[in-house]
Amino acid sequence: MEQLVKTLATIFSFTLVRYLIIAGIPFLFFYILLSSSASKYKIQNRKAGKKDFIRELLHSSTSSLVFALISCIVLFTPLRSYTLLYDNPDDFPLWWLPASLLLSLVIHDTYFYWMHRLLHHKKLFRFTHKVHHQSVNPSPWTAYSFHVLEAVTEGAILLVLAFTLPMHPYVLILFTVVSLIINVYGHLGYEIMPKALRNSFLFEVINTSVYHNLHHSKFKGNYSLYFRWWDKLMKTEHPDYVKEYDRIQAKRFGSSSV
Repeated sequence: MEQLVKTLATIFSFTLVRYLIIAGIPFLFFYILLSSSASKYKIQNRKAGKKDFIRELLHSSTSSLVFALISCIVLFTPLRSYTLLYDNPDDFPLWWLPASLLLSLVIHDTYFYWMHRLLHHKKLFRFTHKVHHQSVNPSPWTAYSFHVLEAVTEGAILLVLAFTLPMHPYVLILFTVVSLIINVYGHLGYEIMPKALRNSFLFEVINTSVYHNLHHSKFKGNYSLYFRWWDKLMKTEHPDYVKEYDRIQAKRFGSSSV
């Protein structure tokens, strides 16, 4: 038991430091060092304040502990023997390592979409998801700013993946890093996608920072995390998304980009 507690403390430290670095670097650049010169990248005109950032950091610390606990259960308790996690890379072809990472994002996107819609139910929203939506104008710190019960449902994706998809533990860890990076971008508050994305097929597939920012400012629609397809299929994509994205891109690159 003592060893398990030490392991949990180590994982919690790693999870919290990872969050502080991955969210902190873009916050430093966009909200402090380049706040004036990057104004044309800003999605909303309003600004989040110091109290917002402190609230988000406090909730994110709790979420990091929850995520660490779930990771510890999946990787370092007897439960692991019942999962599909494998230690020997030779058990599967090498191409399966990147393939399993990509599939984990697809599974997570599906899981997140339906979990997210459920949390927006009026009987659940005010008890859980309301904490996250206090960040009407999100920042990188918003990425892990959850009520403790929502943090449990968010972190449960590790259990889903471990029991449904053969994965090497390092790939599972990499999944959490990639997921956080994309999550921080979604809550960045600034649009940084290149001009060429707008006229490529990827624009119809992937989410942008504008996409998720609309969800925070309007409180409904755009429930997915990585890809647009569930919102399109279920007709929950916000009708103003493309117009809003074009507005930001016109501000960044000129009207010719629209």
